[in-house]
Amino acid sequence: MTVKLFFQAIVKFTAGLILVGLLLFLPAGTFAFWQAWLLIGILFVPMLIAGFVMMFRNPSLLRKRLNAKEEQKEQKAVVALSGIMFLAAFVIAGLNFRFKWFVLPDWTVIIGTVIFLLAYTMYAEVLRENAYLSRTIEVQEDQKVIDTGLYGIVRHPMYSATLFLFISMGFVLASPI
Repeated sequence: MTVKLFFQAIVKFTAGLILVGLLLFLPAGTFAFWQAWLLIGILFVPMLIAGFVMMFRNPSLLRKRLNAKEEQKEQKAVVALSGIMFLAAFVIAGLNFRFKWFVLPDWTVIIGTVIFLLAYTMYAEVLRENAYLSRTIEVQEDQKVIDTGLYGIVRHPMYSATLFLFISMGFVLASPI
């Protein structure tokens, strides 16, 4: 672990926390949006724990996960579009809370939270299984194909986990919109 890596991770974590908070609470017009607090908790507490685990057990994996600079034009477009999707989704969830367009019942928030946490567990298992898991597409020296654990069931378990995370966020926020 290096001091530079530690500060890079803390800065990105803090910036993400502030950004998500602003995107949810400003459109909601209140801090009384309990579903947003729930999402922030189940998103950022495990993220912080995983960050510390990677920092001490596998700093090179943390370094790779923090590097979001995509080189390929097509991948840059995918990253940009998914970023816009996230911004819009969080803002719309806040507006949905404020204007009560279509708010889901509390039991769906609970189910969404369970699905989110299970998907996060799957995500953590993928990080544990695959030390080559970069955020950008790249071939690394001595990289091996992983075919055990979740990789023995599905070719891209990180994508599967991410799909469940994204879908469940709307339920956690009580906003299917």
